[in-house]
Amino acid sequence: MKKKWKETFSSVTSRYGSYSLGSIALVVAIVIVANLIVGQLPETVRNVDLSDNKIYEITEVSRELLQDLEYPVEITVLAEKEQTDNRIQNFVEKYAGLSSKISLEWIDPVQHPSALTEYDAQQNSLVVSCEETDKKRVISFGEIITYDQMSYYTTGSMQETAFDGEGQLTAAVNYVISSESCKVYTSTGHGEAQFSDSVQDLMEKANYSVEEWNLLMNPEIPEDCELFVLNGATSDITEDEQKGIVDYLQQGGKVLVLLGETEKDTSHLDAIFEEYGLERESGYIADIQRSYQQNPYYVFPLLSLGEAYAKGMSSEMVLLINAQGFTQTEPKRESITVDAFMNTSTEGYAVTEEEEKQGTYVLGATATESISANSVSGKEEEEELESRLTVLGAGTMIDAGVTDTFSTLENLTLFMNVVGANFGEDTNISIEPKSLEVTYNTVQYPGMFSLLVIFGIPVIVLGFGFVTWLRRRKA
Repeated sequence: MKKKWKETFSSVTSRYGSYSLGSIALVVAIVIVANLIVGQLPETVRNVDLSDNKIYEITEVSRELLQDLEYPVEITVLAEKEQTDNRIQNFVEKYAGLSSKISLEWIDPVQHPSALTEYDAQQNSLVVSCEETDKKRVISFGEIITYDQMSYYTTGSMQETAFDGEGQLTAAVNYVISSESCKVYTSTGHGEAQFSDSVQDLMEKANYSVEEWNLLMNPEIPEDCELFVLNGATSDITEDEQKGIVDYLQQGGKVLVLLGETEKDTSHLDAIFEEYGLERESGYIADIQRSYQQNPYYVFPLLSLGEAYAKGMSSEMVLLINAQGFTQTEPKRESITVDAFMNTSTEGYAVTEEEEKQGTYVLGATATESISANSVSGKEEEEELESRLTVLGAGTMIDAGVTDTFSTLENLTLFMNVVGANFGEDTNISIEPKSLEVTYNTVQYPGMFSLLVIFGIPVIVLGFGFVTWLRRRKA
């Protein structure tokens, strides 16, 4: 019997079989050990973003915020974990893994209904809180994955439009660790445009408190105003309003003006620009060299951005429609410095009914002035304030009709950078949602590639087949 077993295991077949069995066992052991090691790695390392629209990708803005957290932050998810959308679940766990100061807890409100009362929140929501500041913000799942409500009436089902996990969480974390918000007042009474939903959302994410102010009724800008915005006014301001804005600037105030489309006289508003070294040109600006689909009034300005304005800008493609332009002049005071960061090309034109005036025109500029706090408050201590007047040549820069239609442009990114610079912020904390629209693997500019696919590959295959057939025939 022993001899028979010995002969069986000494055969070539048995040796190869034993070798194969040993190899399989070794590979299985390696896989098990590797799986155990990988399972102990942090969530940020284990999760690789293979999604079509990179919804799990977290920007440097959020990473820097989380790395520099001063206080511990708690994220409490009030939902059944097994029933939660995998995208939300994966993103929250990845996000929390970026900082040791963030704790993540899941509470099932079905098993613990008192949690909803304790956190003053609804089921299927996240509560971001900070014990040190005693502040919290509630984010519903509906704010993370947004839907097109109107699609229900046409298709019978609501279509997903965007994933805003990073934007909502980063805004919430920034809010709960901040002691106060920045106060922004927007002008009314001159046909101004209201901020679109997208802009309002970004302002809220940046922790800016926005309130309207009518200069006609109250010509003095409030003391707590940190930025005063005139968005697309269609009529001129009064002399009293002009004085109120100039006085505010000369006390170290910050003013942002987006020009509106108007054919009315705007001499009082223009007088402010001229004091700060910007003279408005008549008519609308066209640019033959940098236009959208040969429409010269749809202008892509040449950008010259400093570090604060360039944050998050990758393509530097900004579109202005029916913009108005300026030429730089000497400011009324030597203490004023003008930085033009948006310009036309040399093929720019200021177009009126009477003429087309060629030149290079300013479409966006910031004028700053250093002001001694002594002259403002009468104090003896030396302290420098900085007044800031920023002018954008078209209110259409942040119009929903532009930003929603051309979603790949960076209009809103630049606008929020401009707003943030008035508060001394180098980083725009507002992060736009990521689109969930279906994308297709199509070649936008086929050219020679399409010729290769249509003609080249078939010719190569046929040629190879013919050569093979010829060789076999000769054989």
